[in-house]
Amino acid sequence: MSDKPNGRGTTVTVQLGTLTLRLPPWQTMAVPAIILLTLSMMILPLPPLVLDLLFSFNIALAVVVLLVSSYTVKPLDFAVFPSVLLVTTLMRLSLNVASTRAVLQHGHTGTDAAGKVIESFANFLIGGNFAVGIIVFAILTVINFVVVTKGAGRIAEVSARFALDAMPGKQMAIDADLNTGAIDQNEARKRRAEVSQEADFFGSMDGASKFVRGDAVAGILILLINIFGGFAVGVLQHGLTASQAADTYILLAVGDALVAQIPGLLISVAAAMVVSRVGKDHDLGRQIMQQMFVSPRAFGITAVIMGVLGIIPGMPHVVFLGISGALGYAAWVLSHQPPPPDPATVAPPPPPDGEATWDDLQPVDQLGLELGYRLIALVDKNRQGDLLTRIKGVRRKFAQEVGFLPPAVHVRDNLELRPSGYRITLRGVIVGEGEAFPGMHLAINPGGITSPLIGTATTDPAFGLPAHWIDDRQKEAAQMAGYTVVDSETVMATHLSHLMQVHASKLLSRTETQQLVEHVSKLAPKLIDEVVPKLVPIAVFQKVLQLLLDESVHIRDIRTIIESLAEHAAATADPAELARRVRVALSPAIVQQIYGPIRELNVIAIDPPLERLLVQALGNTMGPALDPGVADMLTRTAATVALKQEEVGIPACLLVPDQIRSAVARLLRRVAPRLQVLAHSEIPETHTIRIGPILKGATS
Repeated sequence: MSDKPNGRGTTVTVQLGTLTLRLPPWQTMAVPAIILLTLSMMILPLPPLVLDLLFSFNIALAVVVLLVSSYTVKPLDFAVFPSVLLVTTLMRLSLNVASTRAVLQHGHTGTDAAGKVIESFANFLIGGNFAVGIIVFAILTVINFVVVTKGAGRIAEVSARFALDAMPGKQMAIDADLNTGAIDQNEARKRRAEVSQEADFFGSMDGASKFVRGDAVAGILILLINIFGGFAVGVLQHGLTASQAADTYILLAVGDALVAQIPGLLISVAAAMVVSRVGKDHDLGRQIMQQMFVSPRAFGITAVIMGVLGIIPGMPHVVFLGISGALGYAAWVLSHQPPPPDPATVAPPPPPDGEATWDDLQPVDQLGLELGYRLIALVDKNRQGDLLTRIKGVRRKFAQEVGFLPPAVHVRDNLELRPSGYRITLRGVIVGEGEAFPGMHLAINPGGITSPLIGTATTDPAFGLPAHWIDDRQKEAAQMAGYTVVDSETVMATHLSHLMQVHASKLLSRTETQQLVEHVSKLAPKLIDEVVPKLVPIAVFQKVLQLLLDESVHIRDIRTIIESLAEHAAATADPAELARRVRVALSPAIVQQIYGPIRELNVIAIDPPLERLLVQALGNTMGPALDPGVADMLTRTAATVALKQEEVGIPACLLVPDQIRSAVARLLRRVAPRLQVLAHSEIPETHTIRIGPILKGATS
């Protein structure tokens, strides 16, 4: 909802699903006005004509609420329903008070004392027999109180509990989509709000169901009060006989109760329809038609059963056999409908007949995604496949985070793969493989969850976490247990995003580097003209960027990088030395990338004797000469300590002297790829360090 000035006041815009309503200012006062008028009905006496109008309006309002509930696609489209339930309940009770006053004051004048609506219900619906009216009212009350309201309240209670339990899993799924680039920040914020609103809605419905139950109890009490109070008023005050008082007041009391109970039953049914919705794609009517009237076998068997019942002696043959014939005709019509198209399979291309040409030489894909034939539907928009959209989101997020636009992902089918298998290639080399099953979900165990799942055990292809492939029926249970549940498209997109981050330096080819330079030249033309390629050749510039990307340093702050190169290009042309000096300039961003906004950095240190040994061996200008035993001991110890740091939620970062930082980082990269290595000069002055674990040598 938003407010917009229009020159005559403020226009209120209300979004109802896909419908947008622009309300003038006075309409925002409608609800407070209705509540005040409703409360006034309990105090002020109302003439019979006004009572007729209000009772008719109450019935129409109940019908409107019922129809809106049936056309609602998802519960949140009617999120105001708990408040509507309260207002309608209050209106019915107020009308009960107003009609009771009219019945007791003027009931001795005749059955139209409280208006024509009550009289019509008393005479038409129950035939003027108050005994029949009492029985009908009791049945309606039992239906409303015991069946509809109690069931809807139980569904709302369970849904509220399930929504709260599933909230962490849904939030993690939203974060997974955000990390893969499938959605942006605005969409993620919208989905998080929907998850929270869904839990609030079912919680409100759980409480609002008590309004309806209380209304049913109040209806019973009001009926009894009207009967006994009217009988006493008619006999004692107006001198009616007992028979006359019973015929008049009991009839009016029953008519009044039915007029209020029928709208209450409609509202209760609407509440049950809203909370019992499953699915968020179609309204209730379309769901029933699509799910119930699609099976000719069910109609055929039912037709046979009804036909057998129709030929039993004593049964109404015409009715049963007529229904059997109608069901049989429906089964015949459904069986002759064309079947839905099967998933198309991609046929292999026919072999070429001509001579070989240079056109037969296809360039190697910079970044490729090969799919088995069962996964082709994920890239077919006609079959609602959104994998290509996910891939575009991955490229966009990569560019925003890392700092350059990666090459396009070439998606193709590969019939040599397993039907559900996929393969990610980088310049023709396989860098990742996995399996995905369309229509199923991957429940990933983030750690510490012991609840079993019914599904196929596997591992997350991106990060190697234990996981299970599950169907839709297990999705809610897995989310409530704390699993991160994602669909097959998200699994593949996450795997692709992870591999792009790992191999970012290989994705930065000469083409991407030149495009990056051209992009920066539009923003800072003089800076580019002075540095690249005058001071720093494009090849050296590309190598410096690749060295930064090799150690997971984002190059988004390209201006700082170029300014640092301009400052140090005259002193050295060595890409490694230039990269080291650029890292010092980027140190605040590097530290923030590792630790976030905190100012106290928990780092891993090296024991002083081992550190001196490493400086002597790796700081040698003639070339590093580290003993293999020391190198093996250092890598094993560093990998163990880094793993322990990650398990307790602390970034794994090793602090070393400047002269050996690059050599130590290359040494530890294979065994501990997520271990960051920082030099002393790369710690900003605004931060402090706290020494945590210490890597010790064999003699320490």
